[in-house]
Amino acid sequence: MTRLVILDRDGVINQDSDAYIKSLDEWQPYPSAIQAIARLTQAGWTVAIATNQSGIGRGYYDVATLERIHRRLLSLVKAAGGEIATIAYCPHLPEDGCECRKPKPGLLYRIQRGLALDTLADSWMVGDSLRDIQAGLAAGCRTALTRTGKGRRYEAEVRSMSPVTWICEDLMDFAEQLINEPDLP
Repeated sequence: MTRLVILDRDGVINQDSDAYIKSLDEWQPYPSAIQAIARLTQAGWTVAIATNQSGIGRGYYDVATLERIHRRLLSLVKAAGGEIATIAYCPHLPEDGCECRKPKPGLLYRIQRGLALDTLADSWMVGDSLRDIQAGLAAGCRTALTRTGKGRRYEAEVRSMSPVTWICEDLMDFAEQLINEPDLP
């Protein structure tokens, strides 16, 4: 059985910006997040990323720039002793009506298909926004909200919508709780 954790990127792994992360220089990972991914990997979890990247559709940056950022992320995680199995992104604008933009679960299903999983029921979706949690719930995942990024502003709404969603200080807090939870598969 594959034990899967799906992470949002901006606000969970790296600092977020209302002006978008448009270049490699603007991409600033949280040091503890890189270590958290490594810890999850070392504890036997498969880690994937599902990220909305409408800055591509808005013309703020291109796919090549996004790929440079993701290569840096993969390199940092590997250097820390971890691995990211796959990165799925949605380049569309909110008004495009695509099936992959969170809060719709399309990115999560793309990851599920890519990893040949029958279900996401034992998987986790970790994000810093309401739409991350909504996508996770729609796909049947367990969910966790980090207080990093935009997480604090969504905490009350997430608590009322999904009382079973974990609220974590950051990705490392989530990883430590998950690794140390004896009742989880």
